[in-house]
Amino acid sequence: MQHFIFNPEHDKHMLRIIGIDPGSRRTGYGIIDAQGDRLTYVASGIVRVTDGALPARLKIIYDAVSQIIEQYRPEHMGIEDIFSARDPRAALKLGQARGAAIVAGVNVDLVVGEYAARSVKQAVVGHGAADKAQVQAMVTQLLKLNATPAEDAADALAVAICHAHSVRLQVALSGSGSQRYGRGRHS
Repeated sequence: MQHFIFNPEHDKHMLRIIGIDPGSRRTGYGIIDAQGDRLTYVASGIVRVTDGALPARLKIIYDAVSQIIEQYRPEHMGIEDIFSARDPRAALKLGQARGAAIVAGVNVDLVVGEYAARSVKQAVVGHGAADKAQVQAMVTQLLKLNATPAEDAADALAVAICHAHSVRLQVALSGSGSQRYGRGRHS
């Protein structure tokens, strides 16, 4: 089990976080470094999955997320939770895409936090009903980016930011960051 020691006055431990915005066709990823209340952009992008059978698409997601994790070596993963969908089949596919990404993380012992979309928007924009453009704008501002990331990448960066805030809160409340799996507060 990982343990992080934080000095509440000045956090010296830099934490690398990968955020995932899962989808069976497009999975966004965003990687940030968090040190205290300072957030630094590292990388972001979209895993685009071609047409084909769902098992083959899930393998693409798993392999791509595994490769990104190997390249950037994050310690934590934040992932967006499933939202209510009108189409149960779409929700099932989204859940399977989430599962493929989560397994890529837990296979290398990442600490995983799951967050409702409303919680992510609350953490980044200040209210849970923010639209995609507002999330993109705030991610761009918070990470001091020169250009606005694509929607799926911005959503993944927002998840990473939400996870960074959640870890800081857990540390402040408990005095350690040893929790292995977390669930974001559903707003």
